[in-house]
Amino acid sequence: MKLRVKYNTHDGGDRLVSWKGPGDPSSGRFSFGFDPTTFLQVFVWDGKRPVLRSAPWTGDLVISEGRYQQANASTGVIMYHAILDNDEEIYITYSLSDGTPHTRFVLTYSGEFQIQSWNNKLLAWEVLVKLPSAECSLYGYCGPYGYCDQTAAPVPTCKCLDGFEPASTEEWTGGRFSMGCRRKEPLGGCGDGFLALPGMKPPDKFTLVGGGKSTLEECATECSHNCSCVAYAHANLSSSRSGGNVTRCLVWGGELVDTEKLGAVFGRNTLYLRLAGLDVTDGKRAESNAGRIALPVLATVLVLLFIAFAWLKFKGNPPHDHEFPFVRFEEIAIATHNFSETCKIGHGGFGKVYKGMLGGQEVAIKRLSKDSQQGTKEFSNEVILIARLQHRNLVQLLGCCADRDEKLLIYEYMPNKSLDATLFDDSRKLLLDWSTRFNIIKGVARGLLYLHQDSRLTIIHRDLKAGNVLLDAEMKPKIADFGMARIFGDNQQNANTQRISWNMWKEGRAEELPDSSIMDTCSVDEVVLCVHVALLCVEENPDDRPLMSYVVFVLENGSTTLPDPNSPAYFARRRIEMEQIREDIQTSANSFTLTEIEGR
Repeated sequence: MKLRVKYNTHDGGDRLVSWKGPGDPSSGRFSFGFDPTTFLQVFVWDGKRPVLRSAPWTGDLVISEGRYQQANASTGVIMYHAILDNDEEIYITYSLSDGTPHTRFVLTYSGEFQIQSWNNKLLAWEVLVKLPSAECSLYGYCGPYGYCDQTAAPVPTCKCLDGFEPASTEEWTGGRFSMGCRRKEPLGGCGDGFLALPGMKPPDKFTLVGGGKSTLEECATECSHNCSCVAYAHANLSSSRSGGNVTRCLVWGGELVDTEKLGAVFGRNTLYLRLAGLDVTDGKRAESNAGRIALPVLATVLVLLFIAFAWLKFKGNPPHDHEFPFVRFEEIAIATHNFSETCKIGHGGFGKVYKGMLGGQEVAIKRLSKDSQQGTKEFSNEVILIARLQHRNLVQLLGCCADRDEKLLIYEYMPNKSLDATLFDDSRKLLLDWSTRFNIIKGVARGLLYLHQDSRLTIIHRDLKAGNVLLDAEMKPKIADFGMARIFGDNQQNANTQRISWNMWKEGRAEELPDSSIMDTCSVDEVVLCVHVALLCVEENPDDRPLMSYVVFVLENGSTTLPDPNSPAYFARRRIEMEQIREDIQTSANSFTLTEIEGR
């Protein structure tokens, strides 16, 4: 199995391209190949965005080969790799110790990279390796100055590099790492020393210096004399340009991204990280008279700040609102496999909905259509207001993303999907007996009451339908898409409504409306009550419609004094439209009259 890269070309050599879909072999979004800049590492890209990166090639094994060996240790099969150079091309090849002649790369349509071998006994392809092996090993998953600790038990997890702390403690503890980490102490300049971090995968975006002949000491001097250098590594790298193994100095001048801790077995490189207060010569924490003086001064300042804070609390100043989680677009794209159709779980008037995994939690991600005219700041402010709405019958908004023209909302995931998906599925609708349906009706009413009256904001849904009522694991309803009118404006068209309920009500046959699958379990009185209340809620004149507080009371307690409903809004609108047509026709040159016949 061989992958090739050419020098002095713009395409970077061979690339493995995924299928577009499970049954569509045309070119998809994902590709696998050499880094065309350094030729020392391979990537999986989603379009132009990296989603997975190997460590730079070394004279020994890289992290990928280490994983292969680990995965196959039980079968006694070891995977070897070799880099062949001929001054024009690099070939990276893989072979198995058991002599299996056939191995292959596979890049699935969802972006998973696999190495497979042919099993002669099973007469089938056997998957040896699947990458990414851990969520935090995705490109940049742990954010700037964060790293994926592959040695952590029971599963790999994100951590901050030594001398750093989470940029947002709330985000970090919530399993959202995209904001990364920040320094505990700012750098003082070129006088700061370096801390050795063994067993690390070198970060991305490195610069090669020294021309292939640098010693470790020369590499350290190169970085320490450059005040903008934040880290360096001294590695034994292989490249055809060098004619074989060379030692090279890798330096970093910006944020450290896509770092992993691999351990002593698989991580052959040591990363040297510049930290404030370290002695340049030995990398140990330096103490000074200034430090001994600063500590008591700092303690005094903290005490004074605490007293001032307590005084402000005593005066009744309100606390600041909790920071609302804003998630990077790149993180959402990774969670949804770049908004793959396989992750799509819905499509509504405001955009498509995808299922994804963020911070170890299943979430539903709504990618809003481009119709919203709000800018990024206005959208963010509006979402923060909506996120404050908390009710057991509302879908919880967990976060959002506003990146240029992309606006996304992140909700809790509802395993039983939408009410309409259950009602109109012949097998799933059996889960909804009348008791469950009546509880769903009352739950939706309670959610609307909260939006209309009890919440901080007065929100009219404007698009309430079965598709916007989601069901949790216990079949309890939660209203979705509330607040969309605040983002998109009140410009949504009225949907067409069937006239069956009104006609059957006029004919005295409302008890025949329930689905035949629940006829044996439903209460006729409750069915008639629900139909009666529903028709009152669609009166043409808004003043004739009941308040949601009254609706909830009636559904919870029953009532025998409800007023008779008038023609629903769609009939009244039709009469108005016909009158307008009549006026237009009568004022034309060829005048004639048009009579509308309506049954009573």
